[in-house]
Parts: sequence; structure tokens; C-alpha cells
Amino acid sequence: MVEKQNNQFVITKRIAKHGKQAIIVIPKILEDKLKPGTVAEVTINVIDNGGDENGE
Repeated sequence: MVEKQNNQFVITKRIAKHGKQAIIVIPKILEDKLKPGTVAEVTINVIDNGGDENGE
């Protein structure tokens, strides 16, 4: 994780599953910055799809 500015972060994460949902787990270190109710802009760049061309 790299902090780019005071409130901008770059996080590289593997997508996890929770039941049938795909999820991204936010690191605990950002807990103070991302409290419930916080509005955040999220941009997703796919780096590697794990070899599955269908993304499943």
C-alpha cells in the first residue's frame, strides 16, 4: 500500500469471495480514514485475472 497524498491511497489486493459475492478487503491500517458513512471513490484496474479468461 502506498499513500500518494494526504487522503489518496493505492492498494493492490486479490479479490476474495464471500458466498457468491466477490469482495475487496480494506486493510485495517485505513480504519481511521474509512469509517462507516465515508464516501470514497474507487477505481479498479485488473492486473491479473488468475488465468481465467471469463473472470469467474
